[in-house]
Amino acid sequence: MNAKPIAGTFFGAFVGFLGLLWLLQGTGILRMRPILCIADCEEVVGPSPLWAVSGVIALIIGVVALFVSVNRAGSP
Repeated sequence: MNAKPIAGTFFGAFVGFLGLLWLLQGTGILRMRPILCIADCEEVVGPSPLWAVSGVIALIIGVVALFVSVNRAGSP
């Protein structure tokens, strides 16, 4: 079995999950406190269009990478 489709599948799933998380946080559906802060970190209050758009873009990239990797793994 080739390692490239496996790595691409993990990459696509990770980026897709991260994009979904950013989208949910950017729209205000999900709220999380900062986990690790180096400086004075504060929670984002309310919806953030920048994070919502970034989440949609990352989600699309992750789904496309996942789709391409799964198709390559299935082809001979």
